[in-house]
Amino acid sequence: MSDILDKIIATKRQEVLVARDAKPLTAVRAEAQAQSAPRDFVGAIRSKIAAGQSAVIAEIKKASPSKGVLREDFKPAEIAADYAAHGAACLSVLTDKQYFQGAPEYLQAARAACNLPVLRKDFMIDPYQVYEARAMGADAILLIVAALPLSAMQDMEAIATELGLAVLVECHDANELDVALHLKTPLLGINNRNLRTFEVSLDTTLSQLGRIPADRIVVTESGILASADVAKMRTNHVHAFLVGEAFMRAPSPGQELARLFG
Repeated sequence: MSDILDKIIATKRQEVLVARDAKPLTAVRAEAQAQSAPRDFVGAIRSKIAAGQSAVIAEIKKASPSKGVLREDFKPAEIAADYAAHGAACLSVLTDKQYFQGAPEYLQAARAACNLPVLRKDFMIDPYQVYEARAMGADAILLIVAALPLSAMQDMEAIATELGLAVLVECHDANELDVALHLKTPLLGINNRNLRTFEVSLDTTLSQLGRIPADRIVVTESGILASADVAKMRTNHVHAFLVGEAFMRAPSPGQELARLFG
């Protein structure tokens, strides 16, 4: 596990303790169960792919630990509407405050501004956060193999399924892929960014394709910066993408999405 991931996980453990003190699990579970039915995250991706299009999970992210602030003029609702108008399948919204300058309120504002399903992009390390995600209106959660043992991911996936949440499981190499494939979710994210060196290579996704069952939907993450990158993936039958930084720096994130994937 990288130093930065170690730090983030340690911070998350502290955040969950503070959150539990402020609002007990019973209360946040009740809030989660009181939400209206989630939007169909997996269905939105499948529908784009079935139509012969790229299924883009468009990210709303103000900053990152490696790049600093990506977008000074940060208005999640406007960005969400822009993405929706230009063909995004789903949204991904950062809710981590300390490292990505995100917030639950950003997710709520983005979701209210359009009809797209929304992934809570955060570092999930405790079942409490799964209930918290549904309580804030998320339609999907992210589980990162590098951050969690398999048993914890299986427990959290079971809670997510019970709540109607989709799960995107993220891996970075062959060993992590073996673990990820033990989960039931069809959504298999492969992050092209090395968490230890922060170097990015699209071969990270391409090198694993032969080992992935046909019933899984591969979502390639990080490093999709040019139309040639999109073409390379689609030639290799990868049709789902999670993209953030390339859009966040553009005047109109939605127009940049349409340009990149058009």
